[in-house]
Amino acid sequence: MIQLFHNVNFDWLAARRKFIAVSIALMLAGLVSAMVRQATPGGSEAFNLGVDFKGGTVVTVSFLKSLPSAGEVNSALGKQGVNDAVVQPVSGRPQYLIKLPQQGPQANSGDAARAEVDAGRSRVKAALNTFGPEYDPQHPETGVYKIEGTDAVGPVAGQQLRNQAIAVTLAAMVGILVFISFRFEWTYGAAAVIAVFHDVLVTLGIFSIFQWEISLTVIAALLTLVGFSVNDTIVVFDRIRENLRLHPRDSLYKVTNDSINQTLSRTVITSGLVFLSVLAMVLFGGEVLRGFSLALLIGISFGTYSSVAIASPIMVWWQERIDAAKATVAPTRTRVALPPPAERNRRTRPTNQQGGSMKPRQPITRH
Repeated sequence: MIQLFHNVNFDWLAARRKFIAVSIALMLAGLVSAMVRQATPGGSEAFNLGVDFKGGTVVTVSFLKSLPSAGEVNSALGKQGVNDAVVQPVSGRPQYLIKLPQQGPQANSGDAARAEVDAGRSRVKAALNTFGPEYDPQHPETGVYKIEGTDAVGPVAGQQLRNQAIAVTLAAMVGILVFISFRFEWTYGAAAVIAVFHDVLVTLGIFSIFQWEISLTVIAALLTLVGFSVNDTIVVFDRIRENLRLHPRDSLYKVTNDSINQTLSRTVITSGLVFLSVLAMVLFGGEVLRGFSLALLIGISFGTYSSVAIASPIMVWWQERIDAAKATVAPTRTRVALPPPAERNRRTRPTNQQGGSMKPRQPITRH
């Protein structure tokens, strides 16, 4: 196995207060950003939810000749005043799915929803006309693009998707807690779940601060992050369990530090390779994969950090307090003080029925 670090002897648990302070500061920054944005009248919302959650219009467009890039389509839409559109290519076809946010107030009736769809379609047509005329059956040779369909995503459907995304994330964490509690101990499972919550909250906080769009692909990235972070944590916990068996006289503090140092090369190699792959997606993946790749990039970075600096210290802290509580309530054996030797001899001397001492009978002499 490749080893990047040899004979590492860093005291990770000694710096646990600094690590946890950094994590709390990051989570508080995201919380403050979300609360301030939500409370500011006329300001942006806590999270920049995409069309999948807020509702809007989805236009399917086919290009009959040359296929422009997604960036060129986004630029054309921006000139028409549509700055929050998502242009998603269709695999294997010269098509784009163009997702537009709601162009007006929330549509509460069929006529209002139809007007919303028509408004979105007209803006897309105005933007695509910069590439050439729309397909006309009477003059098919002149057509450059063709609108295949226009669909509306209502806010009710978006709310259901949001609730389902939250439910799926919570269900995944409950499953992780049950599995790790069964495989190790419940303190290990609780520490792992707290670390995963930390990773998700930090990632969402950064998305709130920079107002990056949250779509279904971002939720998929968060679920991927949950599994990746727990994988790193379980590797460290498994080494802790092995070292506890090999070195039963060592303290949990020392065993945990040694286990983190022993698995450090594996953690850095695994996370580093994934980090480089995701970084390539961020740099070259385009706008379609931007939210997904950014969520993975942030999540993997903090997931690796939390496996070493959050999960293990929390587990040690919790386990030490449980052990101390058990030692306090454990019944203590009381020793009975033995009497002095002379007293023991007196008490053990045989006595007669009247309570006197049993002495040998003197022989009777007759004169």
